[in-house]
Amino acid sequence: MEVTKLVLSHCDHFQFPSQKASYTYDIRVYVPEGEVPTGGYPVFYVLDGCSYFQIARDVVHLQSRNAPRTHVDKAIVIGIGHQESDTTKRRFYDFTAPADDYIYPPRLQDSELGPHGGAVDFLAFIEQELMPYVQQHYPIHSSKQSLYGHSLGGYFSLWVKFTRPELFQTYLAVSPSVWWNNHELIRYAEQFAANMMPSEHNNIMITVGEDEGFMIEDADKLREILQKYHLTVGAYVAPEENHASVVPTTMSRMFRFGCASVKE
Repeated sequence: MEVTKLVLSHCDHFQFPSQKASYTYDIRVYVPEGEVPTGGYPVFYVLDGCSYFQIARDVVHLQSRNAPRTHVDKAIVIGIGHQESDTTKRRFYDFTAPADDYIYPPRLQDSELGPHGGAVDFLAFIEQELMPYVQQHYPIHSSKQSLYGHSLGGYFSLWVKFTRPELFQTYLAVSPSVWWNNHELIRYAEQFAANMMPSEHNNIMITVGEDEGFMIEDADKLREILQKYHLTVGAYVAPEENHASVVPTTMSRMFRFGCASVKE
């Protein structure tokens, strides 16, 4: 019996050194097989790519075979990951916004989080380095792009929505860390929603697991603020799911929403 390494089909994997963020990111790319649609494929940028790229790739690869019934279209998936040696600390840096002061919940006050507040540089990497590279090397539709994040990645996805809403067409946040820095994301949401026309920004989806306690309340509070300003937000609480299990159990739902949001 011969044992060989399993290689995912139609996938690229490379290290991307960023000048904007002074860090080398682990990038994984899935490109569907077959004829490229007019204008190119929709694209999902998936944060924490080392953890979630393969799940995302499988959702698109399997369900797009019968898109009329699954409502998941063929799409390119881009996983943006960190190096294994510093994933935890780098997530707290890349996924959090700069602030004059940081207030930590009791459960984190004795933790060694490392530096944080690097979201501006991380977004500069995505916008000015990664996205141009992807557009040059892969057949994407530049007006059908989604950003997906979980936990702190979900916080980052929503922070981008509230500060740079034109950069992506759809924003997908799973169990977003609304609690970060004394719920500062609520303030970002208030500022954003107060200045937007309702018809322009109906492209946010937030999911959370039923067993996530206070994170359900935080997600509800965020949704209520946006709805107060007549912005439509997709929302779903996954029964019997926790902070980890909510990712695989809601990925299909999130991608269906993303595909529907960019339909022509």
